[in-house]
Amino acid sequence: MSRRQRLVDRRHWASLKPFGIGEGRPNNYLEIVKAVRENRDRLGYAWRILRNGTCDGCALGTKGMRDWTIDEIHLCNIRLRLLRLNTMPAMDAGVLADVGALSGRSSAQLRDLGRLPQPMVRRAGEPGFTPTDWDTALDLVAGRLAQTDPHRFGVYLTSRGVPNENYFAAQKAVRALGSNSIDNAARICHSPSTFGLKAALGVAATTCSYSDWIGTDLIVFIGSNVANNQPVAMKYLYHAKKAGTKVACVNAYREPGMARYWVPSNVESAVFGTRVTDRFFDINVGGDIGFLNGVLKHMVERDWVDRSFIAEHTTGFDALADALRGQSWDELEAVAGTSRQEMLALAEMLHQAKTAVLVWSMGVTQHEFGEDNVRAIINLGLAKGFVGRDKCGLMPIRGHSGVQGGAEMGAYSTVLPGGGPIDEAGAARFSQLWGFPVPSWTGLTAAEMIDAGHAGALDVLISSGGNFLEVLPDPAYCREALARIPLRVHIDICLSSQMLVDPAETVVLLPAQTRYEMAGGVTETSTERRIIFSPEVPGPRVPQAWPEYRIFGELAARARPELADKVRYAGTAEIRADIARAVPAYQGIEKLSKFGDSVQYGGPHLCAGWTFPTPDGRAHFSVVVPPRTQRPDGTFVVATRRGKQFNSMVHERSDPLTGAVREAVLMNPADADRLGLADGDPVTLTSATGKFRGRVLRAPITPGNLQVHWPEGQVLIDRTRRSPQAVMPDYNAVVTIEAETT
Repeated sequence: MSRRQRLVDRRHWASLKPFGIGEGRPNNYLEIVKAVRENRDRLGYAWRILRNGTCDGCALGTKGMRDWTIDEIHLCNIRLRLLRLNTMPAMDAGVLADVGALSGRSSAQLRDLGRLPQPMVRRAGEPGFTPTDWDTALDLVAGRLAQTDPHRFGVYLTSRGVPNENYFAAQKAVRALGSNSIDNAARICHSPSTFGLKAALGVAATTCSYSDWIGTDLIVFIGSNVANNQPVAMKYLYHAKKAGTKVACVNAYREPGMARYWVPSNVESAVFGTRVTDRFFDINVGGDIGFLNGVLKHMVERDWVDRSFIAEHTTGFDALADALRGQSWDELEAVAGTSRQEMLALAEMLHQAKTAVLVWSMGVTQHEFGEDNVRAIINLGLAKGFVGRDKCGLMPIRGHSGVQGGAEMGAYSTVLPGGGPIDEAGAARFSQLWGFPVPSWTGLTAAEMIDAGHAGALDVLISSGGNFLEVLPDPAYCREALARIPLRVHIDICLSSQMLVDPAETVVLLPAQTRYEMAGGVTETSTERRIIFSPEVPGPRVPQAWPEYRIFGELAARARPELADKVRYAGTAEIRADIARAVPAYQGIEKLSKFGDSVQYGGPHLCAGWTFPTPDGRAHFSVVVPPRTQRPDGTFVVATRRGKQFNSMVHERSDPLTGAVREAVLMNPADADRLGLADGDPVTLTSATGKFRGRVLRAPITPGNLQVHWPEGQVLIDRTRRSPQAVMPDYNAVVTIEAETT
């Protein structure tokens, strides 16, 4: 019997303890019990959402509780925890009559109050919100938009289950209003990946499919923790290990869930667990370029690269090789925080692999040199031709179900639908397509909108979902900015703390529908570029909640009546037809209409057959220079991490995979010993911008580095540090640490 066919393979078992009792692991079966308890008032509706809807959690993408990769049931903890957001009834509007009583509540407590029940308005000097009707609310906002310079308003959409249809209609409405200042959560997730991939390969998305994980020789995770953020992916890794795939992890912290995991729906893994990672490579926070350049330097010196592929299908390799020869081992080791021998070990794994998939996430992108981090990964993949063929690929894995589509729909201040640049030619094309002038100037990114608000240069901010106070660095600065914007409009399904910031003039709340409530169904785009139809799910409704495409269409139609017929849609099918005309890669979306329908744009592999849609038809290597990461003696680099949460939505105080509570400061044991710190000792981290008070937790993290949870650690982050192209905030900081006296 082949290794692929074995039902049981003891070589991958994590523990002989049945079901991992006493081990650090998520209690998946308890999560089911919790979901039943939370949704007990609407269990039938909750079940229909799980059975018939496309998951609104991470971007792996499902058809109900199945997918297109393996024929097994998928039901992860993230989806179960998000379920209540879709089933809970509307809150009592009277609760918002005086928001003073809500100011001390956590975000979770605010969400638990229920769905936003109807449009509401609060003006300066008023203690809370007053209910109103849709016409009054829309006329108020549209009247202000009609009088506002297009350079002085901004729109932001998060990926909170937002489907392609809402993103597309929103960006079209904003451009009808004469602006490109619309941005979405992709900005602060994978925008550096978009820039890096587009320049190198001519594409701006993962080049492969999830199925390429299973049976590839090697998967390398770089700054990515799928055990926490994409739990269903652990099932893919279980099957990959059974098929003989090796797994390597490059990170500052040895994530326990990436070491071993109990997959609840696979009997063998559920009982004995699965040893996932074959080799960990521990590096500094921000040390990716030093490490990856060192790996490639070894490969070039030993001629462990695919010379034929490089010669026939790429350009720029000789310049890169020359640059690597000029980068000393001492320099690379200092930046990476590890030795050249460790770099050689990964180089040998890549050399021995005939196929490989390189996967990365926000540990790579959320740096002021995020674009270069991505380029270093692409260089490594191109050196072996790990692109455009079976069991190979470059995969920026997405953490949210709406992020991939949000950028591709053009809800992005720096590109038009389909990813085309905002320039005269692009603006002219869409002006002709849509029948109104599209501006050719670059809009404000999410962080720049807050800067403009703080500087008094933003008159209107429309935020659909999200919470700037918990997403962007320096929460105090964000709060000040929000409080200075004359008109703020918050479109959401439930309450958030940013809605409670006192108005400079007016704050308007508009209740939105969930994806499962939208008549005609909607679509999302998964990490593997699969456009998936999610049908409307019958069940209880919040009567006054509107689909966001309708809200944005009405605002634009009322502000620009002459364009009303161009921005209003009769339904989601009409939007999908418009998407197909605007974004050629999405042709086929207009045919999706029922449960299970999908189309994977570009097919299983982009750049298939090593055909690259770049101007010269070749893939491009990039010379990447290691960043200067020197820090003063006695300081640490701290990174912000996720725990038991989804995006900024914290679900539990303690992370079952790591044992870390929200105030934990993850620290290398040697660093703790040197400072005389024991587990649980209170400490204060101080950066140039703020202080974080927490408690020491000894952890397998690279010496000289720390991790704290996000969004709690946002107080340490310097809002001015951003990457040059994507304007990605750097979610890391240099800090001192001081023990507190008790």
